[in-house]
Amino acid sequence: MPEPQTPDQGGKKSPSVSVCLPADHSPVEEELQMKQTQKQGTSVGKRAPGEDHQPSQPSGIFVERPQSATATKGKDITFVAKVDSSNMAKKPTMKWLKGKWLDLGSKAGKHLQFKEVYDRNTKIYTYEMSIIKVVDGDAGSYRCEVTAKNKCDSSPFEVSVQAAPEEQQDNILEAFKRSGDGGEDAGELDFSALLKKREKKPKVVEEAEVDVFLILKDAKPCDYERIAFEYGITDLRGLLKRLKKMKKVEPKKSDAFLRKLDAAYSVDKGKKIHLSVEVTDPNTPVKWLKNGQEVKPSAKYVFESVGNKRTLTINKCNQSDDAAYECVVGEEKSFTEVFVKEPPVTITKLLDDAHTVVGQKVEFEVEVSEEGANVKWMKDGVELNKETAGSRYRFKKDGRRHVLIVNEATKEDIGMYHALTNGGESKAELEVEDKELEVLQSIADLTVKAAEQAVFKCEVSDENVKGKWLKDGVEVRPSDRVKITHFGRTHKLMIDDVKPSDAGDYSFVPDGYALSLSAKLNFLEIKIAYVPREDPPKIHLDAGGPGGDNTITVVAGNKLSLDVQITGEPAPTVCWRKGDQVVPEGEGRVHVESNKSLSSFIIERAEKDDEGRYSISVTNAAGEDVVELNVKIVDVPSPPENVRCTSVGEYSGAIAWDPPAFDGGVPIKGYLMERRKVGSSRWTKLNFDVHESTAYEAKRMIEGVLYEMRVFTVNGVGTSEPSATSQPFMPIAPTGEPTRLTVDDVTDTTCALKWRPPEKIGAGGIDGYIVEYCKEGGDQWVQANEEPVVNNQYRVKGLPVGERMLFRVTAVNIAGRSPPATLPQAVTIREIVENPKIRVPRHLRSKLTVRVGEKVNLVLPFQGKPRPVATWSKDGVLLEDKAVGTRTSDVDAILFIRSAERSHSGKYTLSVQVESALDSADLHIQVVEEPGPPVAVRVADVWGSNAALEWKPPKDDGNCEIIGYTVHKADMKTKDWFTVVEHNRRPGCTVSDLVMGNEYLFRVFSENVCGLSAEPGISQNTAIVTKTGLSHNRAPFKEADVNCSPKFTAPLMDRSVVAGYSTAISCAVRGYPKPKIIWMKNNMIISEDPKFLMQNNQGVLTLNIRKPGVYDGGKYSCRAANDLGEDVVECKLEVHVVQEKGAAAKN
Repeated sequence: MPEPQTPDQGGKKSPSVSVCLPADHSPVEEELQMKQTQKQGTSVGKRAPGEDHQPSQPSGIFVERPQSATATKGKDITFVAKVDSSNMAKKPTMKWLKGKWLDLGSKAGKHLQFKEVYDRNTKIYTYEMSIIKVVDGDAGSYRCEVTAKNKCDSSPFEVSVQAAPEEQQDNILEAFKRSGDGGEDAGELDFSALLKKREKKPKVVEEAEVDVFLILKDAKPCDYERIAFEYGITDLRGLLKRLKKMKKVEPKKSDAFLRKLDAAYSVDKGKKIHLSVEVTDPNTPVKWLKNGQEVKPSAKYVFESVGNKRTLTINKCNQSDDAAYECVVGEEKSFTEVFVKEPPVTITKLLDDAHTVVGQKVEFEVEVSEEGANVKWMKDGVELNKETAGSRYRFKKDGRRHVLIVNEATKEDIGMYHALTNGGESKAELEVEDKELEVLQSIADLTVKAAEQAVFKCEVSDENVKGKWLKDGVEVRPSDRVKITHFGRTHKLMIDDVKPSDAGDYSFVPDGYALSLSAKLNFLEIKIAYVPREDPPKIHLDAGGPGGDNTITVVAGNKLSLDVQITGEPAPTVCWRKGDQVVPEGEGRVHVESNKSLSSFIIERAEKDDEGRYSISVTNAAGEDVVELNVKIVDVPSPPENVRCTSVGEYSGAIAWDPPAFDGGVPIKGYLMERRKVGSSRWTKLNFDVHESTAYEAKRMIEGVLYEMRVFTVNGVGTSEPSATSQPFMPIAPTGEPTRLTVDDVTDTTCALKWRPPEKIGAGGIDGYIVEYCKEGGDQWVQANEEPVVNNQYRVKGLPVGERMLFRVTAVNIAGRSPPATLPQAVTIREIVENPKIRVPRHLRSKLTVRVGEKVNLVLPFQGKPRPVATWSKDGVLLEDKAVGTRTSDVDAILFIRSAERSHSGKYTLSVQVESALDSADLHIQVVEEPGPPVAVRVADVWGSNAALEWKPPKDDGNCEIIGYTVHKADMKTKDWFTVVEHNRRPGCTVSDLVMGNEYLFRVFSENVCGLSAEPGISQNTAIVTKTGLSHNRAPFKEADVNCSPKFTAPLMDRSVVAGYSTAISCAVRGYPKPKIIWMKNNMIISEDPKFLMQNNQGVLTLNIRKPGVYDGGKYSCRAANDLGEDVVECKLEVHVVQEKGAAAKN
């Protein structure tokens, strides 16, 4: 039984969700996005009225959030987000999303670019997303999500696109733009810039299929390899064999075929291809063969037969479809071959330079555009594989990641490493230096008394290093009194019960290193001597400064502890001064500690202000002694200033800098330089020995890669902080000269030139071309264009008539101009007469049908020189209708109507004339609209359960043929309309299966090519289906009261889920009127958060939670309310994090 049309279905439009995809999206991504759109549409259509959008509470991870912005079409725009990682154990993960779930990371390329920068001082990550040359499809809602272990934060923002401002042009013809990249003489004219802006749905522009073998037929043999590489063909030998067979085949006349298959077809992997022939007999059957086997119809292979045309469509082509195909008609066959091209594999993440020491493991990682792609590794031009690499190198594949592992690096591994695919290449340099042993703590001199213990201790950087202890050059052996220990990085020599014979020079020598740590053991003998009761005070101090001036040098930040021995009887009084200021005792950063025979002057964390002259004075009853000393504070220098790139070469770059403002108090020894690729976090050292000059030339760089430089200052104390990073620079070389410079067109005052790009372009690319001309025999070249032209063609204007001129073209990039390409012969500036000829496009050769209100834009190309005179006429009368606009250029004429009306129907004629030569072409336009309703609809007869209807055709047929009628019926009790007849071609019909005892009303819609009429024709009378011989008196009908308050028939259940796996909670409710549903988490209403998807299916309520984290756990509740009351159910959701095996074992 037909379904009734509810008011919502018939009169109102359901909420629609539009999806804007980037221009380079794939069909698979489009399908996934459309599925997501359907889900969103369900959610929008069934959301409770009270659910408003509420922004989520930030977790404090973002320092700076991206802001909503309005971008200008064709311009670039950048969004910045900053994340504080000071409280994070691991590096945060950032995702840029569009809409609900579309991850933009997979779209990285020329249109979308991403950047990540880390500041080690502030521990802040800066993420940037740049949209290059904004298009209308980039408008919409965006979101950036950052996750780090148990923390997560999200920041939404909006992007709207506005049209670029247009400048008023004096000549209206300049407002027309041509489609394509051919320049001002190629493509079709587009006058949309002059019309009112209207919103348009984004359209996917399909690239025209290119037949590679048609290109190879006309190409030179020396260009075969270049063309094959350009179109992704790797089997060059097979290509040459097939091309040779194609050239030998001579076309023969066929009795069965009007048109045979082409010699070969080429198609991209994943696309579809059509193989079509035309047969002589339209009723003859055909068979399709693939490699000699018959092809059967299926979803992949679709057969079509229209008139004389037979077509085989192959959907979703893959490598198995790369084969020979035949079309068989009787005894005759037509052969062809299909070549399936795989898209080139590009490198999305480049290699980083590596710097390590001998014995360490090194990993080179590269990421490609497709999983399972082949990546070839090379070192200094030699291929590395499992057979030749041995155990030194290992190769690892993980999805799109490819890793080359050098197990234990040696000096032999130094060199340039390459990762190559069929669509890209990346280079990185490996530098290996000898491993140095660092002394963390040296041994110190000891002075001990008899029977005491002497302990020598040192600490080195490598805990696996062993060594020997020597005394006066003789190895020390362990004994009862002498013990030698080695624990971790610490080495100890302990001597118990020290004797006078133990005094001497001790040293520790690490095995395998030219290093020796020495110290002296002094044996202290105790002697008793008579001391007078009174002895003048004496200061025993020798700071050992140059010239005996008692100068003490201290490194800033270190501790100074100066012990001064004092003698005198009775014990003298000690006083330290800096100038006239007394140094306090026992407190402060600078203080003094004294006892009977020793006074210690201590400076904690020495600063520059502590530098100066100090004095110590001791006094007692027997006299006084004073000694002065000088304290000098030294520090590491400040970094160099104004680091800059002064020049670049093809593989090098020269940098210079200014000396630091502060040298640290000691002479500067030199400088250390580092470089890195822009976007990389790894710095590579350029020199290991200090460089004394303030200029340096960095070599062994990769052309076309952006680099940054920084410089360190080195003095006797240490190395400074790095300088500010230089501006990025790129090693590049000038391009080669343009090729194939030819003359395209000549008029009385202009000359059009065309050329091809240089064979050698380089990584710097081409910024444009400079066109110059001069008279034949002269040497003064005049530049024709003020700014470099981007296209490979240019028309030089303002030339003298009849002169012979020479032309040349030069390519320009950041490195300068290339050598010029010059025409071999001079060109005479004079126009050639050509008869006019109109070329009518195929779709305009038949009648053009448009709907009322639509826009009409017709372009008719023509040729002729000098410029033909074009005139338009309608139905034989010169066109003077102001609603119909015309435009004429040198090569085509345009007819456009902003809003078509039925009066615009008719025959339009274009005539072009050059002197006495004339050519014309006719265009037939029919403007149609929806028809009017049928008239005189009535019920002609009723019998049994049938009713006969009659009507007359509508008075207005919409300017086209009526193709049918649609009939609806409605029971007079319910007034619900049902469709009973569609596409009825006669002005009458019979409606059956009517219910006896009911009264029916009918309405009829007329239909033409534009659709159904806006209004129906209502029947003038009704059809009453009477019951024969039966009568029944019904009791009065009493309508039941179905109103009730909401009540949950199925409650929410507690759930325990694993983090990262999507889940859902559900319940069921009933109530009338339909209750309003509100979902809450921890008593907070859940707004339109993309993580949550709320559904209501006939009272079954479901809340879908996408990839929950720990922070998504808590108490969830669902509230249903109407005018009669409300009801609430609750549940508890627990989210568990599964630990990795390594982490669990460690705990």
